[in-house]
Amino acid sequence: MMQRVPEPVVSVSHLTKRFGDIVAVDSLDFSLARGVTAALLGGNGAGKTTTLSMLLGLLLPSAGCIEIFGENMLTHRHRVLPRVNFSSPYVDLPHRLTVRQNLTVYGRLYRIRGLSQRIESLAADLQIGEFLDRPFGKLSAGQKTRVALAKALLNEPELLLLDEPTASLDPDTGDWVRSYIEAYRHHGNATILLASHNMSEVERLCSDVMMMKKGRIVDRGSPSELIARYGRATLEQVFLDIARGPHGDLPREAAQ
Repeated sequence: MMQRVPEPVVSVSHLTKRFGDIVAVDSLDFSLARGVTAALLGGNGAGKTTTLSMLLGLLLPSAGCIEIFGENMLTHRHRVLPRVNFSSPYVDLPHRLTVRQNLTVYGRLYRIRGLSQRIESLAADLQIGEFLDRPFGKLSAGQKTRVALAKALLNEPELLLLDEPTASLDPDTGDWVRSYIEAYRHHGNATILLASHNMSEVERLCSDVMMMKKGRIVDRGSPSELIARYGRATLEQVFLDIARGPHGDLPREAAQ
């Protein structure tokens, strides 16, 4: 008897986004299995943030299809979003509201039961309790990053999208947050897709890496597979090969 292959959490086909004459995302095809942490890597303007925005339904694709949990995002987005969340240090929360007020607003949008207890639990986990009643605008950059992550975890998402999850954090706090993300994925069998410029972070967290350039996925594999394929010692060196090389869309040996 054939074993049934689990349905992917995310399935993207021919995904394209144009802004006038500019093609920001150029016919992407990829899928993500449950319980995987994957990365979208690329230089500025490669199309990472645009891709994440389309996965969230914040941008409509110019062409192509996105299915999440087997649902078409164009027609059934309302069924998907309660099971998804997003964190980015570059998306501010209202500055005048306290951290607690911000988390309460988002928690009510997700209709979370036992919201006060959930906020207290996350505050303890992410060490934000001391400034829960401080206006968000008065926080440091690192504190804002931790609050953004708390917001993203309020609904215990099955799909978590992270844009630079440890930006502005000191090395100790950044390491602690990475451990927390790893534990969250493991215990909840969650799927995580992150964009990061921290290659050591990607090597630690991700089993699947998609390298983007000019809106396309030009290579894909585990960190160790990519490092071996390009004959390099680190993922950062692979990243630089792709970003700088005249044949950046080819493995190192194929470009010679």
